[in-house]
Amino acid sequence: MLIATINSSIVLIALPDIFKGIHLNPLEPSNTSYLLWMMMGFLVVTAVLVVSFGRLGDMFGRARMYNMGFLVFTISSIFLAITWFDGAEAAIWLIFWRVIQGIGGAFLMANSSAILTDAFPANQRGLAMGINGVAAIAGSFLGLLIGGVLAPVQWHYIFLVSVPFGVIGTIWAYMKLHDLGERKHAQMDWWGNITFAVGLIAILVAITYGIQPYHGANMGWGNPWVIGALVGGAIMLAIFGVIETKVESPLFQLSLFKNRSFAFGNIANLMASIGRGGLQFILIIWLQGIWLPQHGYDYSRTPLWAGIYMVPMTIGFLLSAPVAGALSDRLGTKWFTTLGMLLTAGTFGALIALPVNFDYWVFAVILLINGVAMGLFAAPNRTEVMNSLPITSRGSGAGMMTTFQNAAMVLSIGVFFSLMIAGLSAHLPSAMYGGLTQNGMPDQAAQGIAHIPTVGILFAAFLGYNPIQQVAGQSMHGLPQASVDHLTGLDFFPHLISDPFSDGLTAAFTFALICCVLGAVASLFTGKPKAPVAESVGVELAAVAGEASMEAPAPLVDESSSAKTGSRDLA
Repeated sequence: MLIATINSSIVLIALPDIFKGIHLNPLEPSNTSYLLWMMMGFLVVTAVLVVSFGRLGDMFGRARMYNMGFLVFTISSIFLAITWFDGAEAAIWLIFWRVIQGIGGAFLMANSSAILTDAFPANQRGLAMGINGVAAIAGSFLGLLIGGVLAPVQWHYIFLVSVPFGVIGTIWAYMKLHDLGERKHAQMDWWGNITFAVGLIAILVAITYGIQPYHGANMGWGNPWVIGALVGGAIMLAIFGVIETKVESPLFQLSLFKNRSFAFGNIANLMASIGRGGLQFILIIWLQGIWLPQHGYDYSRTPLWAGIYMVPMTIGFLLSAPVAGALSDRLGTKWFTTLGMLLTAGTFGALIALPVNFDYWVFAVILLINGVAMGLFAAPNRTEVMNSLPITSRGSGAGMMTTFQNAAMVLSIGVFFSLMIAGLSAHLPSAMYGGLTQNGMPDQAAQGIAHIPTVGILFAAFLGYNPIQQVAGQSMHGLPQASVDHLTGLDFFPHLISDPFSDGLTAAFTFALICCVLGAVASLFTGKPKAPVAESVGVELAAVAGEASMEAPAPLVDESSSAKTGSRDLA
């Protein structure tokens, strides 16, 4: 989980160096799609495939599917690291292998929670899920730091990092991981798989292209193809829902939603993921595009320092997640998840009140509390959901939960970027025009630059670029050298977008705050604080034996005779 999430975030911070290395300008309209798919391709693929792979784990063994994921992940990392193409060909090569890497990641994500649930008795699962959550969140921020250090040296290194871990992990997992859960052989729900994949891909692709310019508009939500993909995707998902009620072995076991803890736990997780999914992107834009240049950091250094300045959030999560997971094993999960969501909502309110050019210690405290709040929610929420599942459905149930989470993150990124673009576009053109003309830019040239697509300006801030030199080009010829230096330096662009950016921040963080409050309300409807869920004797003893030895535990009790009892207890 650590290496999977490192690879997810390491690309975000290294994008400027990747595009420089393959000699491609990501801010040109024709190249925007490469930038978006480099960021979001991994998430889209994992969101689409993770339920199917969880189902395969239930049918053929979770450890086997997990091992396959490790292998696919490692092979794709090698091919990403040895990219030899240039320009658009290199971008397509990288996106293709990122998609393959996402397939490996889907195998890992779909089965890791189920393997942990099988391996640990009920009274230790919260702690186990907390440690797993720590690995996931720590990886997402370690990726920012590692990418910031390695990408300026050589961008290939960011993909090479995971290769030795992947090789060792593949061998170790093959030798040491063994299935403790009960396999449930069934026919694959092919029509369910197809309609679900087509519907979800259509919606996620529509979101991706909805934030790109279309025929002079700042965004593409009026694009007939985007509208068609959204409507068509919704229809396919509705057909999928009907299919799932008719087939013998459905991909989505809709009957699981009759369980209150599973249903409301997933709703809370969905709201939390939508609310927090775009946060990392917004903070990177805020730091790289505005705050760090305003405080004298050269653009070549902003990726590394953006990762460093976001460390308090990681520290907060590392401190709270294992503790919350362990305590929730004894005290129940509801109040941990509810408090975590309310605290997260409070930090979004604090970020709204914070000036764009903030005092860092205040920003650090807010991030620390945000990390603590996420830790309070994450492990108890996943434990509540996984404990509610019968033993034969843990893989598909974990896959469903991860699908909601990953799809929500893509949705969140689309919503956050849309709100940011809407907020920026209201005042940015006039601010850009005024700033350029005050520095001697001819009126006609300033008008043209001021009305370039807002998404280009937003991506420039996200990548830590000053786009003025690129978009102004020939228009700066004839200007005094002092004006040219000012326009292309560290001062002009960050100050120019500060006020318009503040409008976008307010809109995006208000949306996130509302989502977190809804997540807190949903958490209140999960199960009451209660004693740990009873396990079948076989699973309990197998878990204890698994803790005592690195080898596969002997079958101390025949689980088949007690599976019905365990399933009934878990339900």
